[in-house]
Amino acid sequence: MISIPAQGTKARSLIKTISWRIVASFTTMIIVYIFTGKVLVAATVGLVEVIVKMALYYFHERVWNQV
Repeated sequence: MISIPAQGTKARSLIKTISWRIVASFTTMIIVYIFTGKVLVAATVGLVEVIVKMALYYFHERVWNQV
């Protein structure tokens, strides 16, 4: 069984960040593909999005843990 770190820890925030980014970025790539019909454009947007939003979400999560 997978051991999930305790609530409020940095490790848990990182795991949540990664799992959410996989789902959200896949959704973004599908939407971009539907609008453009181009796999390369969809993959490029997905890659940029995953990097930027993963960093932003991690810091957002850490701020919320201070509230």
